Amino acid sequence: MVRKLPGLCYPETMDSNDSPEPERPPVVLQVLPSLVTGGVERGTIEIAQAVVEAEGVALVASAGGPMVASVQRAGGRHITLPLLARDPITIWRNAARLEALIRAEHVSLVHARSRAPAWSAWLACQRTGTHFVTTYHGVYGEDLPFKRRYNAIMARGEIVIAASHYVAREIRRRHKVDPARIRVIPRGVDPMVFNPDTVSADRIVRMAQTMRAPDGMLTVVMPGRLTAWKGQAVLLQAIARLARTDVCCVLVGSDQGRTKYTRELEKISESLGIADRVRIVGQVEDIPAALMLADVVVHASTEAEAFGRVVIEAQAMGRPVIATNLGGPSETVAHGVTGWLTDPGDVASLARALEEALSMDAEARLVLGRRARASVLNGYTLRAMRDATLDVYEAVLTGQPARDEAPVAA
Repeated sequence: MVRKLPGLCYPETMDSNDSPEPERPPVVLQVLPSLVTGGVERGTIEIAQAVVEAEGVALVASAGGPMVASVQRAGGRHITLPLLARDPITIWRNAARLEALIRAEHVSLVHARSRAPAWSAWLACQRTGTHFVTTYHGVYGEDLPFKRRYNAIMARGEIVIAASHYVAREIRRRHKVDPARIRVIPRGVDPMVFNPDTVSADRIVRMAQTMRAPDGMLTVVMPGRLTAWKGQAVLLQAIARLARTDVCCVLVGSDQGRTKYTRELEKISESLGIADRVRIVGQVEDIPAALMLADVVVHASTEAEAFGRVVIEAQAMGRPVIATNLGGPSETVAHGVTGWLTDPGDVASLARALEEALSMDAEARLVLGRRARASVLNGYTLRAMRDATLDVYEAVLTGQPARDEAPVAA
């Protein structure tokens, strides 16, 4: 059954003698800083496609980037605005730009996904009477006195979408938001894309060449941006602590131009004596194939992740997963059932989990992988995320209560 968003009328465009105008499809505008790379960007594109398939009009405003083409392929339209800027003057000017866009395109609802664009969007929505929804994607730092006030814009949505129960608790604690206004919508994966049965041998061979994975060795893969809090250094220390030397560690992810950290990881590998067994391969396009090459997938963040999409992607691929028991991943990994949870920054804890995971026999690995994939299919699919987000849009547009916040199975 095809989902359809409710149509809307625009009485302000009609003369008193006019007959009622037919309903128009709702226009949903998502705003974010840019479309370069990352989970926020991917989620924006996925929801743009969901809006189009629900017979709505999907607009995305950002400063642009390589993923603009993906918005267009999804059926959406991109509007380039300087939404990367955080200074008050540009935020104020962007509010005027968004106000003009909202009026010109008859925007029904604005969905803000980042703080600076959210301030501009909120001001524009106040001026135009347009519905305003936010997604609280991360647990933002509050190291400066004004930061909580700056962050609070993400809690001003008519409905505030939280990426996990952990984030929802932080929203309530920090901003005193009525729980009735919060909807927990975890990120989701496409179970057909992240499916071990659909990854061909050719794709795996090509990825093995890209990752320089040596034959006859066990492979530990850590996907994620190369940045210190993601815990790549913790993983390298844990690898070095293992008694075995038949383990290759592959770090997959972009350093986004921060080459100093990449060089630092190389130096750590050399100092630990494992440089010949460490591969830093940068961003790869075929993540499912990269995960298929992994004997173990590791998430080692030392700070709380709002969700941690790579954890459910790896589980969907039936891979043994080790994740930090902090933030979103603590909700998506059942310790000892679908994977392992370790203490953040604890090298010894991670090394013990690695040893256990790498020592599993083929049958035990298969059983764990099946449980992990079933867990993802039961609650963390792309369809579940899309449907839950469309439920929020429909609730806001119609003034009706949103449906239950729990995701539904695909």
